[in-house]
Amino acid sequence: MREKTIDYALRATWMAVAKMYNEEAGKKGSTMATGFALLSIDPESGTPSTSLGPKMGMEATSLSRTLKTMEEKGLIFRKKNPQDGRGVLIYLTPFGVEMRNFSKEVVFTFDNAVRKHIPKEKLDNFLEVFQTINDLIASKKIYSKQESITP
Repeated sequence: MREKTIDYALRATWMAVAKMYNEEAGKKGSTMATGFALLSIDPESGTPSTSLGPKMGMEATSLSRTLKTMEEKGLIFRKKNPQDGRGVLIYLTPFGVEMRNFSKEVVFTFDNAVRKHIPKEKLDNFLEVFQTINDLIASKKIYSKQESITP
C-alpha cells in the first residue's frame, strides 16, 4: 500500500497519543486507563459502575480489572446505590481527586498544545471529519450494501 489508509492514520495517531499519556501517567505510577476512569467518575456524587463501561468504551472485564486496581491503590471506593440496592456507586477518595486533577491537567496540556499549533479552522474541520466517521460507524453505514464498495 503506497497511500496511508484513514484507518492507519487513526490507529497510528491514537497509539502515539496513548503512549504519550501512559508515559505521563507513569510519572505518577498510573496509567492512561486509570486516568480516563478518574475523569469519567463524578467527583461529587459518584458514578454508577454500570455506566462507566459504556462511558469509557471499555468491556466489563477490562473495566473490572481497572477498578480493582484503582481500589487497591486507594483512588476509589464503592458504595451500594441508595436508589438501587443491586447497583454500586464508584466514588473518588481524596487521593483519587488529586490524581483526577493531575489527569485533567495532562489532557488540557495536550489539548492546548495542539490548539496552539493548529489553526482553529483546520481543527474544526478535523473534529467535523471525526464526528462524521463516528456517525457512519454508529449508523452502521460503513458496511451496508450501498457504501461497501472497494476502490
